[in-house]
Amino acid sequence: MARDGSIEAKLKSLPTSPGVYLMKDARGSVIYVGKAASLRSRVRSYFQAGAEAERRTQPLVAEIADFEVIRTETESEAFLLEDTLVKRHQPRFNARLRDDKRYPYLKITAETFPRVMVVRRRFDDGARYFGPYTSAKSMRATLKLAQKLFPIRTCTLDLPLKTPRRPCLNYHIGRCLGPCAELVGVEEYGAMVDRAAMLFEGRISGLITGLRKEMREAAESQRFERAAYLRDQTESLQRSLERQSVVLSDAIDRNAFGLAIGEGRASAQVFLIRGGRLAGRESYHLRVPDGSAETEVLAAFLTQYYANAASVPREILLPIEIEHPERLEAWLTGLRGRRVHVRVPQRGEKRHLVELANDNARFAMKGEQRDEAVRQEATAALVELAERLSLSVFPQRIEAFDISNTQGGEATGSMVVFENGRPRRDAYRRFKVQRSGKPDDYAMMAEVLGRRFRRGVAELSDPSIHKGKFSELPDLLLIDGGKGQLNVAVDVLKEANIEGIETIGLAKRHEEVFRPGQSEPLVLDPESPALLLLRQIRDEAHRFAVTYHRRLRAKRSLASVLDEIPGIGPKRATALIKAFGSVARIAHASADEIAERGGVPKGLAERIRRHLRADR
Repeated sequence: MARDGSIEAKLKSLPTSPGVYLMKDARGSVIYVGKAASLRSRVRSYFQAGAEAERRTQPLVAEIADFEVIRTETESEAFLLEDTLVKRHQPRFNARLRDDKRYPYLKITAETFPRVMVVRRRFDDGARYFGPYTSAKSMRATLKLAQKLFPIRTCTLDLPLKTPRRPCLNYHIGRCLGPCAELVGVEEYGAMVDRAAMLFEGRISGLITGLRKEMREAAESQRFERAAYLRDQTESLQRSLERQSVVLSDAIDRNAFGLAIGEGRASAQVFLIRGGRLAGRESYHLRVPDGSAETEVLAAFLTQYYANAASVPREILLPIEIEHPERLEAWLTGLRGRRVHVRVPQRGEKRHLVELANDNARFAMKGEQRDEAVRQEATAALVELAERLSLSVFPQRIEAFDISNTQGGEATGSMVVFENGRPRRDAYRRFKVQRSGKPDDYAMMAEVLGRRFRRGVAELSDPSIHKGKFSELPDLLLIDGGKGQLNVAVDVLKEANIEGIETIGLAKRHEEVFRPGQSEPLVLDPESPALLLLRQIRDEAHRFAVTYHRRLRAKRSLASVLDEIPGIGPKRATALIKAFGSVARIAHASADEIAERGGVPKGLAERIRRHLRADR
């Protein structure tokens, strides 16, 4: 290709050190980012006429008008810098992950008494990270099992407290060890957190071995209650382990990769093998330039994957050879801190494993259908919600409440439930507000919330109730309203001695999100998935409340017509409406039918018939 003087001069002055190069078009836009062990030899290869490299990159080279290089001290730094720049510039000639920001991590905080949180970014803050998870279902299942077996706190208290306090409901139902009340020491609590970390890493076999040893020691020292608790933990983990397929005969931790390429897109599969068992499977989708070679796409994916992965296993299994695998090995060894082997198995069970990963990649690429898109959209909204609101738990179950009334008459409350970003209508509940007098939205909300959570606490405290209507508590409580309504909800939870339930208010006027203890509301982007989901849930709660309110008003209007008839009181009016369904049907019935179906005397039935027909 023809080169101007500026490019020629730059090519002559290129350093031999490792680094990253950015190719730019005539507008100055970055169209490709690459890394190199030697910037001089790598960048010059794009401009060598007749070279194989030029033929493979001909569409790219034809658009290059300028380039820029960034030197790094080591090749490992070049790997990480390349990933950062690809994300920043989104160059169209690079194979890159689609929507990688939505992939969440599980984070164990670096506090004295740590918590588990869902986040979308990793920071060098001393915390432990696990992921990223492309399957929200897999992440939720793992988190739910951890919360069940290892009762790590979900509150946001700054522990340890100067003055111990009374433990909340979570302690009494076995969902927290009570560090706020000094009922557990730092060492015992830390051991519980370490077990949760082993679960997040997929090392269930090692976790079971440790628990069984501790169970035997507890039994030998006659701490039978402790031994029984550990036995239950072990059995639950054993059931989880049995669901994991044994795929390799040895116990080495490894990742196996599969790849499928289509027109402008690719799908990658990662099998997470821990202790010889398939502990998890992640699916990624990439945008790739047309005509991309499989080896280039795989190498680009590996860089982006491990630049963000929370851990690196001992062995990496690939379906095909990539260029300079020794450089990838050196980089991964630096990340892990111990030797990492990158291999392309040719036969045996390992080859079968990467072929299975390839098959899954092909299937995943064909299966990008509408229902999957809907699930991913809901997941993105929940992940964004957890991050923007700094929630201490993943909002898997969201409950929203609303009040509907007309001048205080026939006031109703609604509770709608969304799980995993989708409505769960069988869990919806209606409340007929019992207070009377001057309309008071705050008092009505307090009554409805109080009834809901008192029932929930009663069901959880009663061992004879396996699963009541209100025993599932929400991760996130959404109140329709601003600070006033939010404060009501906070007071109700405090009175019920419930902690660990995140609570927010969503005001209608400016769609502001109010949070406890914060004077200023949070304003989300009007088109953000998180806000759109909150609005959908809030509007569903309003619809459900209004529907019930209108139904009660209609019944009251019908009953008032019957109340005008001498001898008909509220109970008889309600019984008649229930028997016939409407006043019109009563009016069309004979006196005998009214007496028989309505359970009223024959003379009264005749008066009812005459009165209703006279009104028609």
